This record gives sequence, C-alpha cells and structure tokens, in this order.
Amino acid sequence: MVEATDIEKKSLEAHVELCAERYNALEDKIATLDDKITLVGTMIKEVKETVGKMAEKNNDRLISWGVAIIGFLVASTVGLFAYIAK
Repeated sequence: MVEATDIEKKSLEAHVELCAERYNALEDKIATLDDKITLVGTMIKEVKETVGKMAEKNNDRLISWGVAIIGFLVASTVGLFAYIAK
C-alpha cells in the first residue's frame, strides 16, 4: 500500500490529486492485464484447436492402419483357404 506523503497529510487537494494519479495508474495496469489475459485466452484456444486437429489426424491414421491390417488378414485367410481347397 502507498503511504501518504507529508504534503498529502497537510492538503486535501494534493491528496485528491495524488489519489487520482494512483487510480489512473491502477486502471492502466488493469487494462494491460486484461489485454494480456485476453491474449493468453486466445493462445489457449489456438492450442486446443491444434491439439484437436492432431488427435483427429492420429485417429484417422489409426483407422487407416486398422483397415489395412484387417484387409491383409482377410486376404491372407481367403488365399489360405483357396490354397487348401485345391
């Protein structure tokens, strides 16, 4: 907390002026903080979207590999049965 100066203790007008300056400085700091928080929120949203897209790509990749493996197994089984049936 800011201590009152000697001039503030003696003059109400000086106190009021210094308080106004202090409040303006606080408002500026709060506005800056608000901007930074908004920026962080935007960055978090972008990271979340990127992670979601990466998860979708990984899921698509896993599905493709799964379909390929199942297709190979089915083709191998059919080929094996065809070979045995001869």
